[in-house]
Amino acid sequence: MLGPLEAWHGGAEVPLGDLQQRYVLVVLLVNANRPMTPERITEIVWPDQPERKNLVRGYVNKLRKAFTEAGADDVMIATTPTGYVLRVDEDRIDTVRFDRLREQAARAVQDGDQRRAVELLREAVGLWRGRFVEDIDIDRVGGADVVFSDEGHHDAIGDLAELELVIGDHRSARDRMRRAVRTRPDHQKYAELLMRALIAGGDQVGAIKVFEAAGEALDRAGFEPGPLLRNLAERARRGEPVSSLPSRPGRFTGRADELAVIERAAAGTGERRAVWVSGAPGVGKTGLAIEAAHRLKRRFPDGQLLVRLNGFTPNVAPTSISDALTQLLTELGVPPEQIPDTVSRKTTLYQTQLYGTKTLVVLDNAVSPDQVRPLLPEAEGCFAVVTSRHMGEPDISAHVRLSPLPPADAFTLFTTLIDPFRVQGRSADVAGLVKRCGYLPMPINIAAALFRRHDRWSLDHLLGLIDENGAWQQDGTAAIRASFLQLDAAQQEAFQLFGQLPGPDVDVVGAAALLGHDIGVTRALLDDLHEVCLLEEVAPDRYQMLDALKEFASADPPPTQREALLRLLDFYLVTLAAAVGTAYPFDRAGQPSVDRTSPLALTFDDTADALTWLTAERDNLVAAVPYASEHGLAGHAWRVAVLVWRRFASAKRFRDWIDATELARQAVGADHYGQAHVLLRLATTHDRLGRHTEALELAAAALPLWVELGDVWGEAATLGAMAICTMQLGEHEKAMAQFETALRKYEECGDLRGQAHVLSHLGYLNEQHREYRTALRQQEAAVRIERSIGNRRGLAHALNNLGAIRQHLGELDEAIPAHVEAYEIASELGDSALIAYALTNIADAHRLAGRLTEAVRHHELATSVASGVDDADLRARLYRDRGLVAQDGRDHVTALRLFRSSLDVADATGNPTHRSHAEAGIARALHELGRHREAAAHWDVAEEVYAALDQPEAGEVRAERAGLACACGQR
Repeated sequence: MLGPLEAWHGGAEVPLGDLQQRYVLVVLLVNANRPMTPERITEIVWPDQPERKNLVRGYVNKLRKAFTEAGADDVMIATTPTGYVLRVDEDRIDTVRFDRLREQAARAVQDGDQRRAVELLREAVGLWRGRFVEDIDIDRVGGADVVFSDEGHHDAIGDLAELELVIGDHRSARDRMRRAVRTRPDHQKYAELLMRALIAGGDQVGAIKVFEAAGEALDRAGFEPGPLLRNLAERARRGEPVSSLPSRPGRFTGRADELAVIERAAAGTGERRAVWVSGAPGVGKTGLAIEAAHRLKRRFPDGQLLVRLNGFTPNVAPTSISDALTQLLTELGVPPEQIPDTVSRKTTLYQTQLYGTKTLVVLDNAVSPDQVRPLLPEAEGCFAVVTSRHMGEPDISAHVRLSPLPPADAFTLFTTLIDPFRVQGRSADVAGLVKRCGYLPMPINIAAALFRRHDRWSLDHLLGLIDENGAWQQDGTAAIRASFLQLDAAQQEAFQLFGQLPGPDVDVVGAAALLGHDIGVTRALLDDLHEVCLLEEVAPDRYQMLDALKEFASADPPPTQREALLRLLDFYLVTLAAAVGTAYPFDRAGQPSVDRTSPLALTFDDTADALTWLTAERDNLVAAVPYASEHGLAGHAWRVAVLVWRRFASAKRFRDWIDATELARQAVGADHYGQAHVLLRLATTHDRLGRHTEALELAAAALPLWVELGDVWGEAATLGAMAICTMQLGEHEKAMAQFETALRKYEECGDLRGQAHVLSHLGYLNEQHREYRTALRQQEAAVRIERSIGNRRGLAHALNNLGAIRQHLGELDEAIPAHVEAYEIASELGDSALIAYALTNIADAHRLAGRLTEAVRHHELATSVASGVDDADLRARLYRDRGLVAQDGRDHVTALRLFRSSLDVADATGNPTHRSHAEAGIARALHELGRHREAAAHWDVAEEVYAALDQPEAGEVRAERAGLACACGQR
């Protein structure tokens, strides 16, 4: 039936008779293995012509004869007491076979067998020869109620191409998606898959042409290409692969055997190919990895990425898996707003970006295999080089254990770094020098840099300095100490203070704050340290110290350490307050007071500059929180945590923030002002992550502190946070009262933004209980306030909610413009969550208007954008709304899967509203699939939860079930 109606048996086509006979057959097929009365068949095939009932028997007999003559004894039309039933193995009906193949493919993917999934989906897609019974008048076989939606076909095509890219068959994916794009030129997922296949095959120009064609098609529909398409186009235009490798190590010497091991491993085949390079500090692990990466560039033309994992960097916590994935995704060109929040979703996106590519990943300074495991590329064409002081795990494909350089290589390294004429005839002394450096590359480089800088020194003088700083040591610290002692007092202090830095690096202004000098003096000091290899300039005006050097520098802190670090923390705190105030002006009322000063603190003229600074200093700001907590600077710790929260909140990256803030919470002690701020931010964060009960407890603990402080704004904000949690937990009446109290508090302190925020939530609650006119007034009031104060973000939220009310009132022509305006504002702000909410609302409006194709397209856009957002409410909404579209399109298998996904989110968060909608959706999908006994349990739960929420849907579910004659209607 997936195309013109045909029947085949034993390789021969079975004649199905005239058109009327075919109508009868289709009715029996779509109701296979279920009895059909002649009256019901007549009603479907010949509406309003009951006298034609007598024709049914004749057509049934002709069909029986056709099956018998074809030898199709596995298909029969049996006579029942009430009529007829077509008995057949449903797997022989292409519509049923298609659904089952998709389900089997999904299970194969879950089991990690992508190749099996490809085989199954290829068979499923091959069943489609055209539209569902395209040669039959659908109104003569049941109308829209029996249409087998072709959306499932489109989904299967996309899933298949995705998996073909995963297994490296980009040619099949390319050919398949070319055909698909011709039929659906504005389908963004199709365009994305075709572009990825073309890029994987080296056809960047073709990929750009696909992007341009998709842009034209989307423009005709009033949309722009999404971030993923733009990212792919940018990758294609760059031509040159992404590379974050630093420059090649100067005059790299030796390590031929180790490089050969790495190159052999890179030339191998299979998944998760990697080499683990281990060894002592200063032995040259990073230098070897970078040299190898440069040599392997041609083998991995799609990109070379490097992430510093800070496994053994003093004063710096090892890079979290989440942060490492964020850096990798950013380097791969994924826009920040598209990067998910959870590690599992980041990992999935990261591996997806690598599939079909030949990319090299260098993971430098790992603390353990656990830190590295999720970062290792799974794609067959990719390779990783890991460096660590520890040995790797056994399943890494190759291991290299670095020892100190052979004496001859160490000798060669030193002589290539200096003017060889200065040591002519002194081979024995050079050999003694490199021995005193432990034959380690790092101290040899430092000794050579010292010798280069002092061009009047003799080799004897350098040897004497090293000997003065201790006997020969395996770690070569004598050479580092000798170089340190040649610094003047200001340079020595700068070197030692760099060893105390709480973050991984520092820019020149932060360094000036740390050192207590102006920018000019600071830059000169940094240049001096860089010249003698005691400091690395990792980017213009941004500096970093190698771990072994930082260990040496941090071992003997100068007496000025505390005041220097206090200056740096003051700089971070004051600049952070200015950046947050500029980037998020409507949140200034909630910012904590900052009573510190810094003469070097930055100010910002616009949002872009403020956000650029926040992004660049993110890791340093997060590291400053535990450092301040541990050093008795609780005021700095909690203020930095609370202020930097705004940046994490806008990016929906809450998990990266919680751990540091919990330390600040412990350090804040009896400071009720600090406690109140920290508890409020933690409450909001836990609520966004779906932890509503924990969030409510945190907000409840903050409320009496605000009351004690006499801070009306704090009371209002905390009451609002409590109300949101209470609403999510299903206590709508209590939440309504809390919102109303919060509204009065906001009115008391004159916070218009807060008033609009609460009014919008009150409108949402009234919408849930079908008080649509009241809800409409509240949402309109929220929109007016947000427009009057110029709060674009708040206006987008309010417009979305206003449009939803108009949908319920049947005012679809007024609803869509509200959602479109919300979408446009959200796009300007780069707020992924807002964009996704607006798009799914637009999709809902199209669904209600019967425009299912438009609804699907908008949901695809929303889902793509939402992949980078960790918002439990949004995920549940999207699953539910997409399920409703699939249900309206009679694709009940897809609907069931989506409603179940929505239920999973609802169960994880404890949100009864989402649970009730999901249970009802599951019940209806199971009913339509004929699985009535399974459906009954879900009907029961949906009715029970709706009733507990005192929502009118409870009565509607009861009435709907009462009209069902199957097990769904039984109690």
